[in-house]
Amino acid sequence: MASAPRSWFRWFVVGVAVVLLQGCGGHPKNVLTPVADTSPQSPKVDMLIATTRTRSAVPGEMFNGERSRTPAFADMTISIPPSKVRKEGQVAWPKRLPPNPATDFATVKADDLDVGEAKKWLSASVRKTPDGSVLVFVHGFNNRFEDAVYRFAQIVHDSGVHSAPVLVTWPSRGSLLAYGYDRESTNYTRNALETLFQYLAKDPEVKEVSILAHSMGNWLALESLRQMAIRNGRLPTKFKNVMLAAPDVDVDVFSQQIVDMGKQHPQFTLFVSRDDKALAFSRRVWGDVSRLGAIDPEQAPYKKELEDNKIMVIDLTKIKSGDSMNHGKFAESPQIVQLIGQRISEGQTLTDSHVGLGDQILVATTGAATAAGNVAGLVLAAPVAVVDQDTRDNYATHVGNLGANTTRSVASGSCDGTRPTPNCKR
Repeated sequence: MASAPRSWFRWFVVGVAVVLLQGCGGHPKNVLTPVADTSPQSPKVDMLIATTRTRSAVPGEMFNGERSRTPAFADMTISIPPSKVRKEGQVAWPKRLPPNPATDFATVKADDLDVGEAKKWLSASVRKTPDGSVLVFVHGFNNRFEDAVYRFAQIVHDSGVHSAPVLVTWPSRGSLLAYGYDRESTNYTRNALETLFQYLAKDPEVKEVSILAHSMGNWLALESLRQMAIRNGRLPTKFKNVMLAAPDVDVDVFSQQIVDMGKQHPQFTLFVSRDDKALAFSRRVWGDVSRLGAIDPEQAPYKKELEDNKIMVIDLTKIKSGDSMNHGKFAESPQIVQLIGQRISEGQTLTDSHVGLGDQILVATTGAATAAGNVAGLVLAAPVAVVDQDTRDNYATHVGNLGANTTRSVASGSCDGTRPTPNCKR
């Protein structure tokens, strides 16, 4: 009887060791002490912080990974180095302290706020947006406070989103061995996040809310939305887009969460990647039950369930990124993060009536295919397979642009008469 637990523990230790070895080399900590803005030409991202973390006594850390009895707020401005010294999708961590705003991500403002001041910040920031919109980001597992702040700053800048940015950061200890603690911290934060959602729903100045969650943060976002729907009888119509990036959520539980939210729910967009090593590890921890962010959306029973609930699915499996775990592709791929920002800023969902998001990504990557000189180049360059009929129907058109001689072997259009494509062969 004792051999099974020992075997599982050995597997766990080996798995953690592999993850650690594949992780990044690390970066300086406690980087959030504000510095002088010595690079005024560098772009700036001003964001509201809402957190259930405990305030830290360590200079430059601000908040640690322990749980606070009451939520805290802050106003932070992050300076981002010019594009000539940083690739889109990357966080330029300082190599030494203090950071240099000309070459590094650097904090130039970090002011604590009380509840009243946080509301004033939100009101003023929403009035500056063209559409009265707010973007709420909920980070994932194994994130220190500075990890969440700098990643969100990168997403906001690289996406070009014009919404008022709100970072919800929950008590993660920033350790791979603290998985259980982090998971319980998301549960601990559910009520606080629902309170924020309720405030945004009632604030007449806020016209539209989009939510972007990553990894374990999806559990927190979904549970808070579920609570809100049950409490209010439905979700508010101003909650337009909920984007679930690499969600570390049990697929069966997600199905029930969607049911509990009712028929009136936001447009859900699910980002999956079947080569996500972090979610493969999580699946073993959770009893070999599939994680939502690693499913094959074209396979049963997922395909029908997703279509029945009108959930947009973007498969990032073919995307190559600098993330060795393949767990942060949504933020590290310039095409994806720019398209997310574009659609949010335009006040639209991530699909049009006849144009899928996949079409736009294919357009963005067609240049690489043309350089390759063949359709195989397009297949390799196109980083996304989208489960919406419009993209599938339109895919042949993009391939056709590379030459009629190769189109037939890759894609054939719909010939059912309902929506024939240019390459339909009867």
